[in-house]
Parts: sequence; C-alpha cells; structure tokens
Amino acid sequence: MNLLIFQGQDAQFHAADHNSGDLIVTGRQLRHLQEIHGASLGTQVRVGLLNGNQGIATIQEWEADHAKLTFTLTSPPPPSLPATLLLALPRPKMLKRILQTVAAMGVKSVYLINTYRVEKSYWQSPFLLPEAIFQELLLGLEQGVDTQLPQVQLRTRFKPFVEDELPALLQGKLGLVAHPTGEAHDIRALGEQASVLAIGPEGGFIPYEIEKLQAAGFRSLSLGPRILRVETAIPVLLTRLYG
Repeated sequence: MNLLIFQGQDAQFHAADHNSGDLIVTGRQLRHLQEIHGASLGTQVRVGLLNGNQGIATIQEWEADHAKLTFTLTSPPPPSLPATLLLALPRPKMLKRILQTVAAMGVKSVYLINTYRVEKSYWQSPFLLPEAIFQELLLGLEQGVDTQLPQVQLRTRFKPFVEDELPALLQGKLGLVAHPTGEAHDIRALGEQASVLAIGPEGGFIPYEIEKLQAAGFRSLSLGPRILRVETAIPVLLTRLYG
C-alpha cells in the first residue's frame, strides 16, 4: 500500500472542498500501517480521497482497533492512460491480478466480454460481484498511487456488444486487437493516441471474432513470436503504447 485511500463517508471534512479533515482508519489499512510501514503516533503517511486529491496525513491517535489521522490534500491524481480495455473474461484468480494491474497502470475503463473460448462457469464467479471488483481495483490504486477508480463493465454477449456498442466506443480512437497471428506492427510508432485495446482469452479469439472486431475498425497485431498470458500481455501492450 503506497497510498492510503479513503472514501468520503470515512472522513470528517474541515471545509467544503474536501481537501482537509480527520480520518479514522481500521481493518486491513490499519494493519498495513502498523505491520508494513511501522507507523505509530505522529507518523506521516500518503493518503488520497477516492476519486479526489492526494496529500499527507499525520497520525494523531493510535488505538488497538483504529487510528485517527488529520489530512491535507494538495495534489491531483496522476494522469490516466487514454486506453479502454476489452478483455475476454479470464479465469477468476487471474482476473484479480489483472484488475489490480490495470488500476495500478492508470487504465480507467475496462469491459469484460464473453467470447467462444470463455468458460461459462467464469460468469458465475463471486469475483465478479461489484464489491469484489472494487476491492481489487482499490489494491491496484494503492499500489499505483492513484485515486481515480476505473469503471468495469460486463458484457455477456459478444455479437450484440461488437455490433451495437463498439462502433460508438471506438469513435475517434485507435482500435487494436492483440492476436498471435496478427501483423507485426511497431505500435510505439502509433503515438500516444486514445485507444481501445482488445485482448482475447487463453487460446485467443476465434477467426469469427477477429473478423467481427476488424469489421468494427480494429487492427489485428502480434506482440511477437511468444505466446503471452493475458496478465502479461496487458502491461506489455500498455507499455509499448504509452511507456
């Protein structure tokens, strides 16, 4: 936890701008402050208001079950990546790591979509519950020192999504679909333009799905001769585009 993130209901603000106030910390964050940071009375820590600014807080009280901090928020969150991710729903345990990664890297819009090779059972996973998704995104934001929560949307029908929603989503953006048999583009030459990036499941998109994405305006590209796991392909693609 490189940034202690709190929500508005957890704080008592000193002013209407929500940039100063008092904060009560409990549970996981309290344990992290004590066990990882070795914090105690008077320690200063980096804090941020979810979807708000960041700053410094000083521990004013330290009890067994809570700590009270006084904070001042002076800095905006870091710039977001201008990328929207379309991800074939991965295995539930992999999904947790992926959500943390995309939040830490600054992606703010993620669509989890259904494809032919996505196991139907994945859609029944408790990891897709809103609170479960939120907790993984929060861990990623803490790691990446960011406060702007990504939006994650679920789409269980591939064809209606690609035909009805994707054209508007792609408007004015570069569409890229990572695929082992795609063209070997030097994507770093494409510049840091806004993009929609599609990454398939283990085994990749089937030919029909590639054709539908290309018909919607996507370019098919290869990340090289090696077959990468989804959780590896995401940071590779984002870094090559925006690193």
